Amino acid sequence: MNEKLKQSFQNLKGFWKSRSKKQKTIGISAVALMLVLAAGITYFMTKTKYAPLYSGLDVSETGSIKDELDQEGVPSKITDGGKTIEVPEDQVDDLKVTLAAKGLPKTGSIDYSFFSQNAKFGMTDNEFNVVKLDAMQTELENLIEQMDGVEKAKVMINLPNQSVFVADSQAKASASVVLTLKPGYELDQNQIKAVYNLVSKSVPNLPTDNIVIMNQNFEYYDLNSSNSSGNAYTQQQAIKKQIERDIQQQVQTMLSTLMGAGKAVVTVTADIDFTQEKREEDLVEPVDKTNMKGIEISAKKIQETYQGTGAAAGTPSGSTDSVGSSYVSGSNGNGTYSKTSDTINYEVNRIKRKITESPYKIRDLGIEVMVEPPVRTKRSSLPASRLKDIKSMLSTIVRTSIDKSSGTRLTNQTVADKIAVSVQPFAANAPEKAKKASIPWWVYAIGGGLLLVIAGLIFFMIRNRRRAASEAEEEMAEETPEKPAPPRIPDVNEEQETDASARRKQLEKMAKEKPDEFAKLLRSWLSEE
Repeated sequence: MNEKLKQSFQNLKGFWKSRSKKQKTIGISAVALMLVLAAGITYFMTKTKYAPLYSGLDVSETGSIKDELDQEGVPSKITDGGKTIEVPEDQVDDLKVTLAAKGLPKTGSIDYSFFSQNAKFGMTDNEFNVVKLDAMQTELENLIEQMDGVEKAKVMINLPNQSVFVADSQAKASASVVLTLKPGYELDQNQIKAVYNLVSKSVPNLPTDNIVIMNQNFEYYDLNSSNSSGNAYTQQQAIKKQIERDIQQQVQTMLSTLMGAGKAVVTVTADIDFTQEKREEDLVEPVDKTNMKGIEISAKKIQETYQGTGAAAGTPSGSTDSVGSSYVSGSNGNGTYSKTSDTINYEVNRIKRKITESPYKIRDLGIEVMVEPPVRTKRSSLPASRLKDIKSMLSTIVRTSIDKSSGTRLTNQTVADKIAVSVQPFAANAPEKAKKASIPWWVYAIGGGLLLVIAGLIFFMIRNRRRAASEAEEEMAEETPEKPAPPRIPDVNEEQETDASARRKQLEKMAKEKPDEFAKLLRSWLSEE
């Protein structure tokens, strides 16, 4: 194999040396031209074409959108002194919808400057405005129809006439949007907000108050609330998700610190009480609850005594009344009289309460955790003490998060039932196999084209070489006379082949290769004689 390669290299080297200077120049120029063409085609096919996403932005707004695009991994360019931001042309529509759902931008408008570049010669301002308005409406319809659940959209924009006087207040534009939703689909608040922001930022001087959005059933969508029936449910679900997310982030941070990044996954499920109670209480309580007494604010004591003849008639001797009076009769009709009266006024606590109990109490909480052992293929590499510590920390979070006023008794077994910890290897952390770099098809096409050109050049060079060699041989043949071929003289040692000699050779061969059969053949010949 090496000899063949060396021979081919030598032939190619000799072929190249045998070429003239002009042929060498043409060959080198052709190869260089093909390389330049291949590089140019590769550059233009791989070059990203950018298109304006928003224009007329504030510098701070441009920075916010730039940060958002960088977080999404979208390449972008800032032009026009920081007022215009450009992105790849094939991502413009998707990014407009995505950023509008996040309330971006707060300033500026979608760029439509390409209309002025493509305006026909002789087009009037009115014709251009009509074309621009129709293009904006069509563009908005296409953007809105890309949202989930939207089957068709119709947009009508009303642009005010611009005044020629600077002092006049600038009139506001207005827009109406009719959405045809897919069967059984309801827009959420984020989607409605996205439509409002998208329309508002697409049309200059169009506030959200001048936008009307409704569906095919003539149901109106407000910017602050989606619809009257689903607003409360949407808010409750958002609060529930926020509470679950906060607890999940708390547990995730704790486990990431303990186990390492990417070694734990947390899921939290919460049952929230959204009941809001209002009540009034009018209570009377003693100041001294131990002795059930109030505060003495006044006291009065009266004592009366009498001694003399003629005791009170009809009063038994030695009796006492309810206020401390006593009568004693003597033997001769003489008697004594005494009366004691004590009056004490007490003050108690009089409490009036108007109580409004806040909702959003956690009635129940469940935490599911998956952790990966230090050696991902060996579950026993996670110590039992580490697993016990994780369950203990989760138990503390459950105990402190669940509302105590619900009356639920949180025993150790009850808390343990609300926690699930699983030890499993994560597929995402599995070692990746080496992947072959995918080569675009156009690279193969360019390489095949270059090979064809090189093969064509070699073919033509070899053909020219052979043609030149054949012409040189013909010229030499014409100049040199042909010599008669010498007569063939048979060799004296050559032996003419006869039947006897052929049989003899066959018998010799048989005696060498198959002696047993040769011996049988001889015995048969001898027996016949």
